[in-house]
Amino acid sequence: MPPFPSSPSIAAAAAAAAAASLTSLAYADSAFRFPFLSSPSPPVTDGSSSASAASSSSSGGFDPESLERGAKALREINGSPYASQVFELMRKQEESRLAEIAVEKARHLAIQTQADIEKQQKLAEEQRNLIQQQAQTKAQMARYEDELARKRMQTEHEAHRQQNAELVKMQEESSTRKEQARRAAEEQIQAQQRETEKERAEIERETIRVKAMAEAEGRAHEAKLTEEYNKRMLLERMNGERDKWLASINATFSHIEGGLKMLLTDQSKMIMAVGGVTALAAGVYTTREGARVMWGYVNRLLGQPSLIRESSIAKFPWSGIMSKFLKKIESYGASNKDLVSMRNKTSFDNIILNPSLKKRIELLARATENTKSHQAPFRNMLFFGPPGTGKTMVAKEMARKSGLDYAMMTGGDVAPLGPQAVTKIHEIFDWAKKSRKGLLLFIDEADAFLCERNNIHMSEAQRSALNALLFRTGDQSRDIVLVLATNRPGDLDAAVTDRIDEVIEFPLPGEEERFQLLKLYLNQYISSKSGDESSSWRSHFNKKQQKIVLKDVSDEDIREAAKRTHGFSGREIAKLIASIRATVYGSTDCVLDSNLFREMVNFKVDEHYKRIKLADEYTDKVSIKE
Repeated sequence: MPPFPSSPSIAAAAAAAAAASLTSLAYADSAFRFPFLSSPSPPVTDGSSSASAASSSSSGGFDPESLERGAKALREINGSPYASQVFELMRKQEESRLAEIAVEKARHLAIQTQADIEKQQKLAEEQRNLIQQQAQTKAQMARYEDELARKRMQTEHEAHRQQNAELVKMQEESSTRKEQARRAAEEQIQAQQRETEKERAEIERETIRVKAMAEAEGRAHEAKLTEEYNKRMLLERMNGERDKWLASINATFSHIEGGLKMLLTDQSKMIMAVGGVTALAAGVYTTREGARVMWGYVNRLLGQPSLIRESSIAKFPWSGIMSKFLKKIESYGASNKDLVSMRNKTSFDNIILNPSLKKRIELLARATENTKSHQAPFRNMLFFGPPGTGKTMVAKEMARKSGLDYAMMTGGDVAPLGPQAVTKIHEIFDWAKKSRKGLLLFIDEADAFLCERNNIHMSEAQRSALNALLFRTGDQSRDIVLVLATNRPGDLDAAVTDRIDEVIEFPLPGEEERFQLLKLYLNQYISSKSGDESSSWRSHFNKKQQKIVLKDVSDEDIREAAKRTHGFSGREIAKLIASIRATVYGSTDCVLDSNLFREMVNFKVDEHYKRIKLADEYTDKVSIKE
């Protein structure tokens, strides 16, 4: 058995084999070589290289010496007691080599992955930059396109504006030409109409002249025919009348002659006749003059002053007895509903005003009533506002509510009296003190004689009448409540306004007040007219009127009419309903429907605005003249 080589030699052999295996790697694209059977040939000269090339070409590339050396080494290893350790070492070396290869492969893979990631990042960055560039490019393009579109729109707008201006100018020129043509045509038509009317008038005058001449000739011929007959009849009638008058005159004179003869022959009868005639003449004259004096005295003591137009006090103490008796008869024949309505006449329920104004009026009426019951001085009042807003009606109702008598006069009646106006003013205040209840004196159109005393148009008589009124109202009175009404409060004298304690404005009614007024006057003038007449005892002696039938007149129609009648006063609304009633009476069926109602409302509204326009034109003309 040959001796086993030492361990250093074995280790060297194993290392050589491992190195050979490491340096001799087989690849698929190269010739297969056994690592332990082949070794690199040393460098040779050109001759040896050609010989080895020939031997290798002859043997097909196989080196038997390397195989032999490998087999010899393998046998030595197998024969060595350290063979297992060598093989184990070789296996571990192989595993280490494989692990290193795997590590190297993983490292290369990581490097490749990192390179791929960096490549993807670069691609993403480039893509993002590209997208940003594209977005910027699109934004720039959009801004550019928007700028172009705005400039184009401005250009188009300017072009349209110029075109519209030209069209407007052309339309104005066309309308001007049309208006001129229309005016020329109208003037020509009017000229032709005037010529035609002139010719027609001449023809009518000629016709009338010819007709009058023919009629005159006919009447003259007729008069000529009847003249002789009339003359004969007149002569016969005159002869008959003459004979009759001659006979009556003869008979009268014969009776007078007989009486005179009797008086002349009997002196006592003559004296009695003369005395009777004288006494009769004296009695007639004395009775006439005494009655005139007594009537003036009674009228001055008990009668109503001539300036008073209306009063709740009877003109004479016995003059209201018959009217009171008739009212009692009517109240006995009236129903409970009528009695309730008669009681309500002393309240303000039948007067439609603004709620705040109505509340103030009620407070003043209650205060006046309490003032009367406590024997305190009354407060004078001033009512001002447009005409027809209820100033007179409120004064009457306030007098009734407070339990006072009322009297009404107009300021326009003072000026025509002249110097007698002062006496008449004093008569009114003296007459007012005779009222046991107290008197509410209402002066309508007070500015007619209570205007500023510095006014150049005010006469001396009017100034004296104003001074008389100021004298009688200088102190607070417990007998008279003075209520002035005017449309122009600024024209009143300062002394007059100083005597006023309460100033109340009466505005035009609002929409809700106009709605209530329309309903009130519809019920008063149209709906309940026939019922009121039938309940009165006078209807038995009067002709029965035809009843008006309301058809399809709803609250919506009345509400629409209230909206349309803006600016109407209460009096104008009452006249509107009165006109509607007159129109309905003029129809054949006496029916008031919604169409007729709206038509009359529209007509009255147009008439109202025309009247306002005419008043404004007149005011402008007066101001221009001044």
